[in-house]
Amino acid sequence: MNIEAILRQLFFDAFERLFGHKPSENLVQFQRTRAEFAGDFTVNVFPLLKLSGRGPEETAGLIGGQMETTSGFICGFNVVKGFLNILIDDSFWLSFLAKNADDQNFGRNPMNDGQAVVVEYSSPNTNKPLHLGHVRNNLLGWSVAEILKASGQAVVKVNLVNDRGIHICKSMLAWQKFGEGKTPADLNMKGDKLVGEMYVRFDKEFKAEVEQLTLSGISKEEAEKQSGLMSETRSMLRKWEEGDPETLHLWHTMNGWVYDGFDVTYKRMGIDFDKIYYESETYLLGKSLVEEGLEKGVFYKKDDGSVWCDLTSDGLDEKLLLRADGTSVYMTQDLGTAQLRVDDFGPGKLIYVVGNEQNYHFDVLRLILRKLGKTWAGQIEHLSYGMVELPHGRMKSREGTVVDADDLMEEMATTAKKRTLELGKADSLNTEEAENLYESIGLGALKYYILKVDPKKTMVFNPEESIDFNGNTGPFIQYTHARIRSVERKAVEAGLKAEGHVFPESLLEKEKSLIKLLYQFPQMISQAATNRSPALIANFLYDLAKEYNQFYQEYPILKENDPIRRQFRLQLSSFTAYVLSSAGALLGISMPDRM
Repeated sequence: MNIEAILRQLFFDAFERLFGHKPSENLVQFQRTRAEFAGDFTVNVFPLLKLSGRGPEETAGLIGGQMETTSGFICGFNVVKGFLNILIDDSFWLSFLAKNADDQNFGRNPMNDGQAVVVEYSSPNTNKPLHLGHVRNNLLGWSVAEILKASGQAVVKVNLVNDRGIHICKSMLAWQKFGEGKTPADLNMKGDKLVGEMYVRFDKEFKAEVEQLTLSGISKEEAEKQSGLMSETRSMLRKWEEGDPETLHLWHTMNGWVYDGFDVTYKRMGIDFDKIYYESETYLLGKSLVEEGLEKGVFYKKDDGSVWCDLTSDGLDEKLLLRADGTSVYMTQDLGTAQLRVDDFGPGKLIYVVGNEQNYHFDVLRLILRKLGKTWAGQIEHLSYGMVELPHGRMKSREGTVVDADDLMEEMATTAKKRTLELGKADSLNTEEAENLYESIGLGALKYYILKVDPKKTMVFNPEESIDFNGNTGPFIQYTHARIRSVERKAVEAGLKAEGHVFPESLLEKEKSLIKLLYQFPQMISQAATNRSPALIANFLYDLAKEYNQFYQEYPILKENDPIRRQFRLQLSSFTAYVLSSAGALLGISMPDRM
């Protein structure tokens, strides 16, 4: 039980003893005391005045006195109008430190025996390389999965690769027509980039064809219908679904190029999966669910043969499930994929990390599954996140104006190298150590900058702002960790590093502030898991790094004359380094020992 829960129980007991009954749970909320007031925790008693029958100051004073008498660790209190500020005795914080400073699992709960949580993220298309939008998706999904695991939940990380469909056929057809038979090996190019270039080439040629057709006097819409390129693409999709060997061979070949490229990107980004699903393997199950829905009368077929679900009575619209030519749509495969995951893992929750432009899609998915009688439809959760924009606007895949994930990571590492060399932070490292440091700082900056923003918010990514050794950035936090490791090394060199715990009789202000922040780590993990928000961990990391640096600037550590306090500050520093590293790991950020 954390201290807030203990204080709540003490408060209820005190209130009942003083006034004869307990207040409602929702009326009592302890918050951390604001910096301008004396205290550690604060509770507002104004909502309880009708129950107490007393004024705010008297009510708060009576309760504070009763809590102090019965607690054993409350060393004082004060009242500011109707706010009761509680002071916690130093012995409580020192006891916490003694109990947890050597615990390598501090903050993390053991895995419970509940149902698994399936987290889907990435979900790329095999017609283009991963870009900045995918970076936010991957970092967010992976981090949420790690935070859920740290909170004690069994997690399955999954990826759904959209490896079929009209957009895939566009790249395939473009390579047939304009690729000159060149492979990634021939061009010394990552396979996903070659396929992405073919997708852009298709769009360029298609627009030119449409423009030429409109010169004959027909509308743009009609020109798009008459496009020979688009007609060939639709024909290729039909051949794929019919199992045409030549089409399948080309599809396997080009997808293979893309997967090899994805693997390189995922590895550098630090992203992994427990299972990968492919749309080509799930859409048939989706089709069978559509047939099931037709038999049950949940869906209906139009005269052109297309299959729909009428959701107008539910406040939505009609949803296409199968095209007139029998080919499937995204919803078809999502029905199949959801069923597969339930069959595979029997999860208690299915979390989809997908951008907020798909909010409506997931409303429809849940509703259709409920209409099909799937009792687990309510377990589907859409972790909706905002888009990533650049200072000059949004990205467009078809026009080739995206920020490639590989190029972005390389740019981050290069910028990190430049900044690090300018500041002389790699002077003591050999070449390999220095290159590893640049990579760690570059990717740490990227991950922190993206994950510190609330997932629901649209964000503007500015690479220059992200790599700064001061302020709310990844490198600032990493440097704080390296600073602590440097202190530890110097302590060993000076023969000051002793084993065991020693504690002063009382705490100074910044010592206590740092311990209080460390105490919050388990609660931060719990809150981040509940809210699906790595931003809570990121902001905690920044607060902790900032607090440690203030502690470091105000109090000597190695030059402290009192050997007990010197040893205590070393222990406190080491525990801070552990929590920085442990919290950083939940975001995929490594903490260098030297920089």
